[in-house]
Amino acid sequence: MEKGEIRNLTGHINTIDPTGNIKFTYEEKEDKQIPFLDTLLVRREDGSVKLLVYRKKSHTDQYLNFISHHPLNHKLAVIRTLLERCYSIVTKEDDRKKEEEHVAKALSKCGYPPWTIGRVKQDIVEKSFKDEAKKAKNTRGNHKGMVVVPYVKGLSDAFARILKSHGIATANRPHRTLRNFVVHPKDKVKDEEKTGLIYRVPCKNCSSFYVRETDRKFGLRIKEHKKEVNSFTAGTQTRASRARESSVTHKSAITDHAVEKNHVIEWDKAKVVDREAQRQTRWIKEALWIRKTPMWMNRDAGSYQISHTWDQVIPRSRAPSSYKRSRRDQDVRRTSKRCH
Repeated sequence: MEKGEIRNLTGHINTIDPTGNIKFTYEEKEDKQIPFLDTLLVRREDGSVKLLVYRKKSHTDQYLNFISHHPLNHKLAVIRTLLERCYSIVTKEDDRKKEEEHVAKALSKCGYPPWTIGRVKQDIVEKSFKDEAKKAKNTRGNHKGMVVVPYVKGLSDAFARILKSHGIATANRPHRTLRNFVVHPKDKVKDEEKTGLIYRVPCKNCSSFYVRETDRKFGLRIKEHKKEVNSFTAGTQTRASRARESSVTHKSAITDHAVEKNHVIEWDKAKVVDREAQRQTRWIKEALWIRKTPMWMNRDAGSYQISHTWDQVIPRSRAPSSYKRSRRDQDVRRTSKRCH
């Protein structure tokens, strides 16, 4: 193409699409340089072309900070990306050294110690001398799979070493990200409209809680509980009527508690404590919430039976001051009922 014809060619191409939705542009070189993606093409005095790494004028050299709560291999991957880009793009040795110095300076401002850069350089050199095909052939049968786990400092690394000894590879992902805190594309759903959840209802007269899971709307489930409780507790009650109502099998344990103990349920403080759409997993979470609650009025420990082996690792809520006395009274009453 002759010099100066690029403008005519671009104008001709832009006339092909009648809708005008597709527009082509062009960029001319400045000081014998022209950028293309991450590459900067520079024409030398002898007419040859050398390649450099291109950065926009607005580039800040801000990368993942070394003190951030991320796995070490994520931070080393930042260094590896920058160095491998340098080695694959830059064509001249002098320019490559300058790029390495620039990368080291930028990473130093982000808190990276010198040993991290040296370690990545050594890994790149060792990788270049290995036969990847042979390595994959020798190790393909040793790996039993991969698991992705949230990163917890001081725990994930040890967990990965244990799995590695069994031939299982691990990958870490951040548990909390800036996107989780800032981006909320959907409107917040009110608790009354939520479904697939575990909820907890407290008693106003004692420290007991009713813990249960449901796949229905939280607001509707609370209305049903409230309606049943009010049907047995509303109005004046005598000893005889209370005795008759105590012998009735109610739909839920929360009604048993309100009728037998003549306690008031604190409906305003009922809340959603967890959510889970999958039924089996929701049963497990329900059992965990019941187990971690010091005093509960449920008839059983949930739809899923969790072994007491896990009691040492299930965090329990702090028991109120009346917990031991109330628990002892409950045990005495249960024992007396069995004796009768």
